[in-house]
Amino acid sequence: MMKCTEDGHEIVALVHAHPPYDTAKEELDSFLFQTVGSSAVYAIAECMELPFFHKEIRGTAVTQELGYTTTKDDETEDLYALLEEVKQHHPDVGAVSVGAIFSSYQGNRVQHVCDRLGLKMLAYLWHRDQVELLQEMVSNGVNAILIKVAALGLGSEDLGKTLSEMTPKLLSLHEKYGIHPCGEGGEFESFTLDCPLFKKRIVVDKSEAITHSDDQFAPVVYLSIKKVHIVPK
Repeated sequence: MMKCTEDGHEIVALVHAHPPYDTAKEELDSFLFQTVGSSAVYAIAECMELPFFHKEIRGTAVTQELGYTTTKDDETEDLYALLEEVKQHHPDVGAVSVGAIFSSYQGNRVQHVCDRLGLKMLAYLWHRDQVELLQEMVSNGVNAILIKVAALGLGSEDLGKTLSEMTPKLLSLHEKYGIHPCGEGGEFESFTLDCPLFKKRIVVDKSEAITHSDDQFAPVVYLSIKKVHIVPK
């Protein structure tokens, strides 16, 4: 989104697809969406003072090929319904910003939905060098913490640490094992507490580390955010 504003675009709303309310699961292992941290995403909209549109993820990855065609009960259709609702409230909206870097699976699905709704997909991070991008995010004031780890060399001790704190370790693991330093291979997921677009910032009051998969070499552990509050900058 920072790249969007740099390029002269106006952000009019934030959208988020989250786990169903009738399930206690936070990690859906979605092929398309990040679901860990969903309970606190509303706070990002509050910090940016923007409308917040959200919808339950009811579909699954029915079609798992790189290409996509409209498929009943696929989670991509949840994204379509969500963006369709945004267009109903903001008929002048013309584009959707996505943070995909290398995932053709995700990029193709967002592009498919945008084409159906007459929207342009803005992917400013597409195929960026991830070492350069990580350092750029940190130097430009993106204060994000790791809320999920799933790679060799990462563990529960890294949850809650900022990208700034994790940069030396992520670059070291990139050199040793070839992990994606921005987590594009699913190595980690993050949650932004503050950035230049925020008018306020988020403070995490309560969280709990949850083991999702107790793999011997690359355990999957995530941070369940229980409570946050917003403070002035």
